[in-house]
Amino acid sequence: MSTESDIREFLASRRAKISPRQGGLPAYGGNRRVPGLRREEVALLAGVSIDYYVRLERGRLAGASEEVLDAVANALQLDDAERAHLFDLARAAANRPARRAKRTRGPLPDSVLRVLASMTDSPAFIRNGRLDILATNRLGRALYAPLFPDPAARTSNIARAQFLHPAGRAFFPRWEESVNTTVALLRTEAGRAPHDTELTGLIGELVTRSEEFRAAWAKHNVRLHHTGRKAFHHPAVGTLALDFDAMELPAQPGLTLTAYSAAPGTPDHDALQLLATWAATEHPGPTSGPARTDGADRNR
Repeated sequence: MSTESDIREFLASRRAKISPRQGGLPAYGGNRRVPGLRREEVALLAGVSIDYYVRLERGRLAGASEEVLDAVANALQLDDAERAHLFDLARAAANRPARRAKRTRGPLPDSVLRVLASMTDSPAFIRNGRLDILATNRLGRALYAPLFPDPAARTSNIARAQFLHPAGRAFFPRWEESVNTTVALLRTEAGRAPHDTELTGLIGELVTRSEEFRAAWAKHNVRLHHTGRKAFHHPAVGTLALDFDAMELPAQPGLTLTAYSAAPGTPDHDALQLLATWAATEHPGPTSGPARTDGADRNR
């Protein structure tokens, strides 16, 4: 992946989404050769020269001030995730440190694993920015069992399982929505960690082997993933839609704990209780405490 090409394609794709009317500009003439705003219109809205904006869109963000980046973000009406991504790309272009400090490889702290194991009523897991599942509680392991083709495996990568494993498509019934979320999360992480070789390798593998991933990756969409609702089709309990909350672990930069829940009295809550019964009696995975990995990169 080239930082300059990522910048160029990201800015061009965001520019194509904003019409002159949305930008508060008059649209002269009925025939426009480009979708969305022209470069000169973005420059006008951002308060910079046309030549300077063209330079930025060619990938030369190194040296751009925060004020200029903010002005461009405002002109393109970027949301919070897109704005953060623009700043990440600028850091990468200038070879400045990422927003998150790097941490050495090592085991997840026992205190974190105990917290995870204590969440007995909610499926929960810990992942890194590459979407590697590093640890789960019992119910989390049961929920994500289709993404662990090897019952003895302690880790799995959500994106690789989703796009490359036969069970991936069946597990995510809202396929297009799930694809867009997964790819946007990886695109966001790529902006944060452009020199993460394992991330680059994963993306390269998926781009090469999955046409659907390749098409979604080309959209340059990014997102923040803190709360929402996600649907699953589990082979043991059928389809269920669960609310999720994702919490970053401040003491473990780059790691996120995600927990699922369902409102009491709903069919989804009943399905979750059925999943708990299945996990306790039939699930072949770990039966006490969360899965863990002693060699996982806790940063990414």
